[in-house]
Amino acid sequence: MFFRRGPKIDINTAVENLKNDKNALLVDVREADEYKAGHIPGAINVPLSTIQNSHKKKLPKKDQPIHMYCVTGPRAQTAVNYLKSQGYTAAQNIGGIASYKGSLKR
Repeated sequence: MFFRRGPKIDINTAVENLKNDKNALLVDVREADEYKAGHIPGAINVPLSTIQNSHKKKLPKKDQPIHMYCVTGPRAQTAVNYLKSQGYTAAQNIGGIASYKGSLKR
């Protein structure tokens, strides 16, 4: 059973911090059509619906910082919980794009 937890860091703070951490990944877990409609610049798309089949290819380093977001946070938390169950040690939920104050890439 996975536990639901809120983000430990605000999405805006996390995105700002990522500018100084070239090793970290920003991951949008929304579906591909949501991602194409607008995403945070620099984010890669690993939809929650495909994460079980695509995480090894798209997220090969289990110790790499991975900052995950969706619309409001729950899907990102589900993705984080799944990755942690697979041995990922630095995945975290940063909340939802709904709270993001920057411009989006389309």
